[in-house]
Amino acid sequence: MAKITELIDISATELDIYARLNEPQLLRYYEPDAGIFIAESPKVIERALNAGYEPISVLAQRNQLDGEAKIITKRIDVPVYTADDSVLLKITGFKLTRGILCAMRRKTLKSVEAVCENAERIAVLENVVNPTNIGAIFRSAAALGFDAVLLTKACSDPLYRRSARVSMGTVFQIDWTYFDGEISTLRKLGFKTAAMALDDNSIGIDDS
Repeated sequence: MAKITELIDISATELDIYARLNEPQLLRYYEPDAGIFIAESPKVIERALNAGYEPISVLAQRNQLDGEAKIITKRIDVPVYTADDSVLLKITGFKLTRGILCAMRRKTLKSVEAVCENAERIAVLENVVNPTNIGAIFRSAAALGFDAVLLTKACSDPLYRRSARVSMGTVFQIDWTYFDGEISTLRKLGFKTAAMALDDNSIGIDDS
């Protein structure tokens, strides 16, 4: 059972990861090892836990501790910091989605070969920089039954808070990693490539 602590000093160093570090800083928090990300909302946190991500601490709205957040706090043994909504707004600078955040350790990214080893269909994202779009694409990829997602390094991070939230936590359910962006890399792994275009002259996918 998690230990719940009422927040008194919002400048406490334990809250830096929620209040005073941006996402690139969290990404490099344990550099050269994998860093930290912030998961938001019970559904996203639950899916991250189910995928084996390690929680560090929780920041929760007080009135959520007997609500949806209770499911999360019952299954983890990490510090839980709480306060009312007005205090949390001062700490984070934004209203919490369903009243809960969880700081979690990242995993070391798999190699392209490992991600693609048993995959039949993968989505390839090239230079998608908007976190909302990343999250929406992952959600769609999960709905369509894709096995993995590869991203070029200019893409926004799928574990950024907004990406993970928009994805509804599917970023924790689909294997993904970064790759060099070369189509030849995919061909060497045995994949055929296809793209969608709203064009009268485009070739049907079944005709390729």
